[in-house]
Amino acid sequence: MTKLLAVVMMAAVAAGCSRPPVPRPYGYFRIDLPEHAYKRCKVFSHCEFDMSAYAVADKREEQWAGKFDEWYNLDYPSLNGTIHLSYKRITPETFQTVSEESYTLAYKHTIRADAIEESLYSNDTARAFGILYEMSGNAASPVQFFISDSARHFIRGSLYFNSLPNPDSIAPVSAYVEQDIIRLIESLKWK
Repeated sequence: MTKLLAVVMMAAVAAGCSRPPVPRPYGYFRIDLPEHAYKRCKVFSHCEFDMSAYAVADKREEQWAGKFDEWYNLDYPSLNGTIHLSYKRITPETFQTVSEESYTLAYKHTIRADAIEESLYSNDTARAFGILYEMSGNAASPVQFFISDSARHFIRGSLYFNSLPNPDSIAPVSAYVEQDIIRLIESLKWK
């Protein structure tokens, strides 16, 4: 009888020590990103730069006729994202206006972004100067930038993904495309 009582007590203790079931945390698909590879992009009539070999340049004319002189999308079909690039011819007098416009458009994301980090870029040899805005948090556009010679040329770019802005799932792809954007900025040459 004591053996039976000991076995029952041990079974009760063992059953009482088990943890309640807990749902698994939500996971994301693993994204295998290719090695960075670049090709020279000469689609703009006023500049050329290195762009990702995995992106496709698509000229957009109808949407922004009159507002910008040239508009291109660099589509990443495999990553479901797009870099929207617009070119505007400027003068030294209008540079202040368009650069403030770019700043305002980037900082409209403060509603959803946790922080915005600015990085300055300067290439005196190519006369290319700009700012890269990196948004952290739930912003619709994780990266925006502009680059200009502050006298005649101005390019503004913004990265968007065709999905909900979930920073946990987009972060690896956003960081990957950000490296391509940095390469674009650093390799830009005016014609």
